[in-house]
Amino acid sequence: MSDCQMCSRWETDSDLRIVELPHSYVILNRDQFFPGYTLLFTKMHVTELFHLDCDVRGALMEEVSFVAKALYSVFNPSKINYELLGNMVPHIHWHIVPRFSSELLWPRPIWAEPHPELLLPSDTYRQHIENIRSALI
Repeated sequence: MSDCQMCSRWETDSDLRIVELPHSYVILNRDQFFPGYTLLFTKMHVTELFHLDCDVRGALMEEVSFVAKALYSVFNPSKINYELLGNMVPHIHWHIVPRFSSELLWPRPIWAEPHPELLLPSDTYRQHIENIRSALI
C-alpha cells in the first residue's frame, strides 16, 4: 500500500534498522524519550491480527517476544510495554517499550501526557542498535 507510512518505514528510517525477521521488520524509534523504544511491524500490509493465518500470527508473536527479550537484556527495565493499536497508522505494528520505575510517567501509559522528543546523536543510535542486535543472537 503506497500511502501507508509503515509500509515504507523500513526504507525511510533505514538508519534505525535493527533486524529483518521472517514476518516483520524491527527498528529503533527515533524518539528515545523512553530508552530502547522499538517498533516491530509486519512485512505484509494488514490491519488486524485475524487477517493473518494462524501459523503466521503465531510466528509473529514469537518475533515480538524475541525482540522484547533482547530489549529486556540490553536495557534491564522494570517492565516491557507492548502497544498494538493501529488507529492512527492502520498497519499491524507493535510499540515495544522498556519502562523504568524511575520515569516521570511511571506507571502510566507512554501516551498519558505529552513529553519532549528526545533525539540522540547518530553514534548513540548505532550503539543501541548494535547492542540490541547482539542480544538477539
